[in-house]
Amino acid sequence: MEMAQVIQKQHFVLVHGAGHGAWCWYKLRYHLQSSGHKVSCLDLAGAGIDPSDPNSLLSFNDYNQPLSHFLSSLPPNHKVVLVGHSSGGLSLTQALHEFGDKISLAIFVAATMLPFGILTEQDARDVVADLSEYGDICEYNYGRGPDDPPTTVYLKKEFQRKILYQMSPEEDSILASMLLRPSSKIAFKTAKFSGGDVERVRRVYIKTMNDRMVKPEQQDGMIRKWPPSEVMTINTDHSPFFSAPEELCRLILKASNSSLAAK
Repeated sequence: MEMAQVIQKQHFVLVHGAGHGAWCWYKLRYHLQSSGHKVSCLDLAGAGIDPSDPNSLLSFNDYNQPLSHFLSSLPPNHKVVLVGHSSGGLSLTQALHEFGDKISLAIFVAATMLPFGILTEQDARDVVADLSEYGDICEYNYGRGPDDPPTTVYLKKEFQRKILYQMSPEEDSILASMLLRPSSKIAFKTAKFSGGDVERVRRVYIKTMNDRMVKPEQQDGMIRKWPPSEVMTINTDHSPFFSAPEELCRLILKASNSSLAAK
């Protein structure tokens, strides 16, 4: 029995969404590590404490480079479980195209899940939330000058808790308001992928049932268009790593153990 438990230990790589950073996973990291697993949390370019200026990021490859570098540096035959939140799903999908042999399972948490990224206007409509009910919610920066399109976008502080963290502890939403950074609009517009066999890696989708950012019907649409191996649900806002970290951990471990059993 003890040997079987050792075999089950896995390496989880947690990938944040737009504006966030490795910091947002602190509760989930604690629970996974307490269960005996290895956990890596990455800052993508221009996020968290990464020194890059998000206004300078010209492609999704630039933005996702920290994850690509991490995966390319893994030892031979070492596989990881990728967990992506929100737009971090695009990072997972690019990794599936380029490093499928390094990934044992991809778990999308309220995440963008499109097999080839954002190729068409319909793809963009499928993943961009209609938040018009809240009014003017974003700040834009025009890093190339006022006559060019905006280079970054930032959710105004007064809307962050209302849209992202309405079921989360208030101290976590305050922490987030201190650490969120603008995200690159240009980089995400170039999130188009090809060349990999994305079906060779098992995928699980964790659907957030009270999500105001990626609404449940949007999540359902992505699930219908690219069905994963399994769909799980969690009764949270957009940020279950804050609002229900123990339950999120339980679902992730259940998914990863099911993946091991299926092999």
